Amino acid sequence: MTSAPAPKSRRRPILAISQFTLYADTRKGRRPSWSAAAPGPVSEPLYNTFCAALESLGAKVERGRFGAHMDVALVNDGPVTLVLDA
Repeated sequence: MTSAPAPKSRRRPILAISQFTLYADTRKGRRPSWSAAAPGPVSEPLYNTFCAALESLGAKVERGRFGAHMDVALVNDGPVTLVLDA
């Protein structure tokens, strides 16, 4: 298996969007619970550190506005990993 080139070598920007809904507890009922997701005062510094780490590697990082409702259009190309907390 060959590894893909890093974003820096491809000269493509990275769109980093904070997404609290990626941590969902689906053990009970039809609606997932987000209660285990980190609150804003904890997660916002993590998001900023993540973006800064990418920038320190030379990547151009475009950021969304943390905690804002955003309509984002994209095309996913590649594998996705979903962790369901059961």
